[in-house]
Amino acid sequence: MNTIKHVFFDLDNTLWDFRKNARFALKELYIKYDVENRYGFTFDEFHPFYHDSNEGLWALIRDKKITKEELRARRFKEAFDNLGINDDELAAIFEHEYMETITNYNEVVDGAMELLNYLKPNYKLHIITNGFIEVSKRKIETSDLNGYFDTVTYADEIKILKPDPRIYAFAMEKSGAKKEESIYIGDDWIADAVGAKAFGMSAIFFDRLDDNFKMDDVPTIVHLDEVRNYL
Repeated sequence: MNTIKHVFFDLDNTLWDFRKNARFALKELYIKYDVENRYGFTFDEFHPFYHDSNEGLWALIRDKKITKEELRARRFKEAFDNLGINDDELAAIFEHEYMETITNYNEVVDGAMELLNYLKPNYKLHIITNGFIEVSKRKIETSDLNGYFDTVTYADEIKILKPDPRIYAFAMEKSGAKKEESIYIGDDWIADAVGAKAFGMSAIFFDRLDDNFKMDDVPTIVHLDEVRNYL
């Protein structure tokens, strides 16, 4: 991969630890609104229902089956309903405050800063994210990630999400990169690895959840420091 000049990253769960930060934010709201005392369910009982709802809805967005607005309307309502809490007002409050609260927490994925410091002197660094644009901007600007990236491409800019090849083409144009000189690193097999390869870029799959997906010419890593084996 000695022809690579540009390294593109996914944001959530590749660099910015969404799962960890989301858990912190949700626990803050759970305590703030006294959910356990009001309804008898602990936070640890609630969290898996939220996680499953959110992950499933984001997969539907990626597959163009629902919109982001539908996700925002459904994720907390579904989580509370499935737990046995029928309180639409509480679900709406959580959705409204969650988007602000989550950026109060800015843990990055283990090894992210070490990798960026290793890559920065020799490569142009970029991000392509499907996340909500205003929240994603705050995640970068208020975390240790700020200042490392030449460009950030937000799906909301063009209303096209990974793995659609058009978002990769837009990122190439925005960054001035050529796909044959670029590599993409991300933790979502379909949106990141499959999407980048379909566009014609090299890709590295960051298999944080031990999904064990495989594709020819797509290396799999389980820790970010393994990127050094390829770049």
